[in-house]
Amino acid sequence: MDFFKLKENKTNIITECIAGLTTFLTMIYIIPVNASIVSNSGMPFDALIIATALVTIIATTINALYANTPIAMSVGMGLNVYFTFGVCVALNIPWQSALGAVFISGVVFLLLSFTNFRVWVVKSIPQDLRLAISAGIGAFIAFVALQNLGIVKADQSTIVALGDFKDTKVLFGLFALFLVILFWAFKLKAAFILAILASSLIAWIFGINGASFPKEIFSLPNLSGENGLSEIFLKLDIKAALELSMIPIILTFFVTQLFDGVGTITGIGVRGKIFDAKKEGDKKLGKTLSADAAASVIGAGIGTSTVTAFVESTSGVESGGRTGLTALVVAFCFALTLFLLPLFKAIPSSAIYPVLIMVGILMFMNVKDIDFKDPAVAVASFFIIILMPLTYSITTGFAFGFLAYILVRIFRREFSQISLGILALSAISLLVFCLQFFR
Repeated sequence: MDFFKLKENKTNIITECIAGLTTFLTMIYIIPVNASIVSNSGMPFDALIIATALVTIIATTINALYANTPIAMSVGMGLNVYFTFGVCVALNIPWQSALGAVFISGVVFLLLSFTNFRVWVVKSIPQDLRLAISAGIGAFIAFVALQNLGIVKADQSTIVALGDFKDTKVLFGLFALFLVILFWAFKLKAAFILAILASSLIAWIFGINGASFPKEIFSLPNLSGENGLSEIFLKLDIKAALELSMIPIILTFFVTQLFDGVGTITGIGVRGKIFDAKKEGDKKLGKTLSADAAASVIGAGIGTSTVTAFVESTSGVESGGRTGLTALVVAFCFALTLFLLPLFKAIPSSAIYPVLIMVGILMFMNVKDIDFKDPAVAVASFFIIILMPLTYSITTGFAFGFLAYILVRIFRREFSQISLGILALSAISLLVFCLQFFR
């Protein structure tokens, strides 16, 4: 175990194993949740179950062995919603082309991860706008979940309206949401997966919306059969993703992962003092960022949307995890889930979408730290947060917000507040709007 430098990092095997198990329990929900979301793009549910587990195993193992940090990686929440509903559904783009866009953004990301560009851009952007982006994505994914549960519905007069509370699906969705909030409020380590299992059990017992107990729990991974992994593995269409109209989508994947990856990794690092040692810490940070970028490239090939570091890794760090051994334990645990397809398939979607609402709430909580006393920040944050869900597009909210920010700064002659990073992203935002004419 000298490979992981346990003594140097003031930890031991038992502590690392407990930390890995803790992280696994807090993020296992990603398998049924991601498959349920992304299957709306036309990709087979069975294949997505395997792809999600597989990419989590590979990405987390790469980070464990290459960067030696206790950070687990999987399909990014928010980006999977944008991939499905913002790209495939709203824009009617085939999932193969969307995967091609993920691959291209991942390659660019990987190349830039060997430079200081990622950290430079993030540090150039005001913290307030980064928080607004997180809050906006949270509002977006929560809105999508509320729609899928029927809690809100389309309305000709008001565009959206309250759903039919006489509908069993809506009532059960509200009950499942109650369980998620309850378990989270009690600070249970595995709150999300426990809520999914508890609500699923009730749905199976009472046959709600046709739900029934799984006929079996275990099965061999479906790799090449009908709806198996082979139906999405290496099916990405890179040629289609290189079309001019796809640039805004590629930029959205890139910029969102840029903020998400760097923000999550550095945040977890602060909690565990992982990157404190100047030279060694910078080296670890750089390797973790590279592993994060490589994971997205690999994920697109396997058949998933953008892969990124998981904030749930914080639970393992809080339990004492300090090295890659923690991440390796997470990867091993996820390997076991490859044999649980029948169980995951039996989970009703009404038990899954409430977790998405809770994730949205947690992301939206960042709004409390935004400085709304600053006019430029207030205007930009408003457009970012409000337009992401209303336009069903992270791209539009992002672009509108950054352009609004720089315009208010110019109008107020606050030129010293305009950094090169802001200018670069504002130029990208303007490009996004210009490219809309090519659709």
